[in-house]
Amino acid sequence: MTGPRPVVVGIDAGGTMTDTILVDTHGRFTIGKAATTPENEAEGFLESAVEAAEYRDMDARSMFECVDVVLYSGTGMLNTLLSRTGRRLGLITTRGMEDMVLMGRGIQAWSDYSYSDRLHAVTHRHPTPLVLRRNTFGVTERIDHFGSVVLPLYEHEAEAAVQSLIERDVEAICICLLFSHVNPDHELRILEIARRKIEKSGKPIETYASHLVRPIVREQSRLNSVLIEAYATGRGRRQLAGVEIAARSNGFRFGVQTLQSFGGLASINHPRLHETMISGPIGGILGARHIGEIIGTDSLVVSDMGGTSFDMGVITKGQVRIENEPVMGRFKLNAPTIAMDMIGAGAGMIVKVDPLTGKVGLGPESAGSVPGPVCFGKGNLQPTVCDCDAILGRLNPHYFLGGKVDLDVDLAVEMFREKCVEPLGVKDVFAAAEGMAEMLESEARSALQNLASAQGIHPSEFTLLSYGGSGPLHLAGYSRGIGFKDILTFKFAAAFSAFGCTTADYQRRQSRSVRFDLPRDADSAALAEAGQGIGQHWLELKASAVKEMQKDGHETGSICCRPFLLMRYTGQLEDVEVMSPVPEVDTADDMTAVIDEFERVYTKVNRKVSRYGRVGVSVMELGIKASVSKVKPGLSRCPTGAAKPPERASKGTREVYLDGAWRKALLWEMDELQPGNEVRGPAIVEHPATTLVVFPGDSVFVDEWSILHYRHG
Repeated sequence: MTGPRPVVVGIDAGGTMTDTILVDTHGRFTIGKAATTPENEAEGFLESAVEAAEYRDMDARSMFECVDVVLYSGTGMLNTLLSRTGRRLGLITTRGMEDMVLMGRGIQAWSDYSYSDRLHAVTHRHPTPLVLRRNTFGVTERIDHFGSVVLPLYEHEAEAAVQSLIERDVEAICICLLFSHVNPDHELRILEIARRKIEKSGKPIETYASHLVRPIVREQSRLNSVLIEAYATGRGRRQLAGVEIAARSNGFRFGVQTLQSFGGLASINHPRLHETMISGPIGGILGARHIGEIIGTDSLVVSDMGGTSFDMGVITKGQVRIENEPVMGRFKLNAPTIAMDMIGAGAGMIVKVDPLTGKVGLGPESAGSVPGPVCFGKGNLQPTVCDCDAILGRLNPHYFLGGKVDLDVDLAVEMFREKCVEPLGVKDVFAAAEGMAEMLESEARSALQNLASAQGIHPSEFTLLSYGGSGPLHLAGYSRGIGFKDILTFKFAAAFSAFGCTTADYQRRQSRSVRFDLPRDADSAALAEAGQGIGQHWLELKASAVKEMQKDGHETGSICCRPFLLMRYTGQLEDVEVMSPVPEVDTADDMTAVIDEFERVYTKVNRKVSRYGRVGVSVMELGIKASVSKVKPGLSRCPTGAAKPPERASKGTREVYLDGAWRKALLWEMDELQPGNEVRGPAIVEHPATTLVVFPGDSVFVDEWSILHYRHG
């Protein structure tokens, strides 16, 4: 090994590729890539980790023996939920609420439907329930919303329900009672009964109680949270354990960490693992915020195009929006998540033509990593957008993944002609292929425009960040005409989410529902009373968060605790997350400072004109973020040089189909471009992990951070 010691290994297991980033003590990093191995993600992880280590002249063992942190992000658990391949569940709930799973929430019947499909409610179906109705049992008990016992628990009914579920060979038993987030006594007693009877049966059945998973108001979301934790995390824990075994067998000394949906690292033994279900896309948001802090840009729109999806997010003046009730797999649940929008639009999407109507469609199926697009030559014969890119000459058939994969362009042309061109009745294969690529870019462009419209932002005030393996490839098309202030992409765009994961700190987030209403004219006594109540909750949450961090091996002195609140103007429906400007709230002045901070954050997110202070404010949820910092990757800043790229960056020319015609495009090696260099289109800028297409009239400029700025002509 030469140079600084590597200290962090970050993994991003996507639907198509697995990326590994290796960060050293100076913040410098190298990247490795490999095909995702869904059946055993540890295989793809090791292959990509070996490649990242090779750039430092290290083997896998010497690398793992050096590093202090191995962290994982991915969507494996989300895929388990979407494919309905999780555990067999049983549910015990309050008598009279047995149909709560089947009723669901109205928004779940509409989620993931396109606009055209939302016009006709008769076509809508509720998502397939995670627990069968016959495996749902109600028991007599009742606690009101103040936490008072209205009806005692009928323990004989709970015992009978548990026994029936054991006999039905369920793999997990969930307990979710009304208002257990206020008073969990009845849930605790049923939990005790269940564990005793399960131990007596000798069966490996796990138990989950909703107040332990998510003690937050809204019964349906709390129910969904506990069901998803029980249903989807079993397989996910096995995959994470496999990654940890693979790392430790190569000399890693500690436990593997995973990225939570709100942006902090936690042990893979985290008791609320459903909080990590969409950790992969979250890494991109964290990386974008980190890049923005480095280069001094605080208003960003991020876009991540891979093989299966197009993920988007917004950072407004450094503020990342937290969504407290996201929809996952058409279920609304209480799992604080960095807000992101996703559509099915990736280069691995299968292109389909209806033989009767001639209608062209993309996906929703993706070729994935196995068997992959037609041009991979692994058995798939259904054309994808990636095949169209190869047909158009935009991908170098001998430089895909740095030459690891030779693309079979002739087979791609043959299958595309047979499956798409002939059914459409057109003659020009290349015009048809460009049309398919433009269809993908049009969907992504519309999604970005809808995102900007929905969040009330003007693109001219925001910088677009493009990443993902297919992001630079289609950037020119999906960014054109929107009017962003600037458009950025990176030499490590294909592994940007993995890069973002390594910018996260260790973190725990503890929260609970409360209700403090403060009118606009609240006097000092009322403010002080509310503050003291809030402070008591924070003390209890802090103790719980610190205890969890200590279990992961963090020393008490290194743990930083920051209190936060979810607040709204009284009567509104959406909360704003506010980090408390004071560590404790003891006085009326402290409470006033909290309210002022809420109004400042509200204005930043929603604009000043939307403030409505005359109605007072309501505190709806309280929480603590406990964190421990770690080393983060950085960017090297170099002086800009000549506009003309160096000779070693030139790779000659290639005929590429752009804007309806074959054109001679200049070829450049992305890693060899230097700060100050400018590339004018038509051009192709190649990297082992991605390709940047520069259209005629457009250009790309490399700044002092080696970030690539795409400029439309």
